[in-house]
Amino acid sequence: PVLEGVSRGGLYVYNWAKRNPEKAGFIYAEAPVLDIKSWPGGKGKGRGSAEDWKKCLSAYGLSEEKAMLFDDNPVDNVESLASYKVPVVHVVCMSDSIVPVAENTLPLAQEFRKWGGSVHIDEMTDNIRLEGHHFNITNPAYYADLIYKSIVPVNEILSSGSFIKLNDGLLNAFYKIQVNKELTVAFLGGSITYNQGWRDKICQYLQETYPKTTFRFIPAGVPSLGSLPHAFRLQTDVLDKGNIDLLFIEAAVNDRANRTDSVTQLRAMEGIIRHALTANPTMNIVLMAFADEDKNHDFERNKEPLEVKIHRQMTEYYGLPFLNLAEEVYERIKHGEFSWKEDFKDLHPSPYGQNIYYQSIKTLLQLSEKEYKGGIVKTILPEPLNESVYEKGIYVDIHQATDLKGFTISENWEPTDQKETRAGYVHVPVLEAVNPGSSFTFSFTGNAVGIAIVSGPDAGIIEYRIDDGKPKTLNLFTQWSDFLHLPWYLILADGLNEGKHILNVKTASNTENANRNACRIVHFLVN
Repeated sequence: PVLEGVSRGGLYVYNWAKRNPEKAGFIYAEAPVLDIKSWPGGKGKGRGSAEDWKKCLSAYGLSEEKAMLFDDNPVDNVESLASYKVPVVHVVCMSDSIVPVAENTLPLAQEFRKWGGSVHIDEMTDNIRLEGHHFNITNPAYYADLIYKSIVPVNEILSSGSFIKLNDGLLNAFYKIQVNKELTVAFLGGSITYNQGWRDKICQYLQETYPKTTFRFIPAGVPSLGSLPHAFRLQTDVLDKGNIDLLFIEAAVNDRANRTDSVTQLRAMEGIIRHALTANPTMNIVLMAFADEDKNHDFERNKEPLEVKIHRQMTEYYGLPFLNLAEEVYERIKHGEFSWKEDFKDLHPSPYGQNIYYQSIKTLLQLSEKEYKGGIVKTILPEPLNESVYEKGIYVDIHQATDLKGFTISENWEPTDQKETRAGYVHVPVLEAVNPGSSFTFSFTGNAVGIAIVSGPDAGIIEYRIDDGKPKTLNLFTQWSDFLHLPWYLILADGLNEGKHILNVKTASNTENANRNACRIVHFLVN
């Protein structure tokens, strides 16, 4: 569709287009209102309209104070729309004192250009009236022809639904939306969940679509983390925040980047699912496999990426919805709808790519709602698919370490080398040693043990053993450690007999680099 917005029509044209950028063919606007503070608010240079301002506040559900902080005017959040290169023409009069161009069209044009789009602005000077807000359109046939020649022919696109497996769907979530009128949604993932984009759009979509429901959102994305860290931080970072009704999980990109082996992925992913459903048997869980270039190469060779396969197997066994976004992105690129280099751009998606993710998740929600027939179902967990799953993974306080020799606890650790850190892994207690020969003992009860560390430029080597077992060595340095104090999760032993065990750790001499001897532990990991 071509969207035409005249005066206050600018509001609904842009509000719709921002939510559906892939469906907007052209935007043509005359003297458009693009910020309610400008009109009808009259909070800038325009004179506004007191009567319409009252109507506006009522329609938007805003108080006077909240309206001044409102951040979803057409001039706001235009990244996706601009990245879709939607053709835009504004016809204005520069002397318009009712809807001043400087408060409406010009800020929007500036934002569009910032995000790679463009806005063509034409000034009208014929028969100016109503304080510059009404005017004659010079040569209207020009604009009709421009629209006709500029719109992109509508080609058949691949449906997101083709890459969604509903399985048992989200029946409980929709019961709580429609009957309880309350829903708590958590987002567990890495940087693609942590960064702004699809997650914010989904939160907005839920609130706008179900205005009578009270939503609580728990963002639990941490850059660099995949399924193994998620399995052990689930309790602290998600479940301890309250009763979770709907949980979105993504780990496929970081599991590939971190080279997490298949056994660990299986134990971690199944552990997350079982831990979550044990905490709340009515929780609905969505697994999402996001895209990256490595997965594109796998699909090109007709190979299902390992991470995608593991996600799919888990969702089939436990009846969970699965979004195969990696395959969707690959197939739509192959279909000629967009390109990785120019449009999607990176595994951290551009605004264009974030919208692809958002639209797919929205489609999942819409398909699930159609399946909803009422009622609520409690999950009865089947036997685990894998041995030694991390379904009782927790953090254990580093203060439980004993026999500290050379190790100390820094209660508010921060690096002294100015290297980058991650939120939650700086200004926290850290069990730290910087010299070889330092040691400690940790007693625990469980069948697996590990450490969550920050691995920076001086990360060294540890020697460790469980009970009276054979000592093993482990290098804590990673390929990213030179420029980042990276949160890094390491399983030291699993498949142990249930019961009490003792972990002994000692920093070893680094014969390859004498400047790398540090060990910094943020959490003990116990299953």
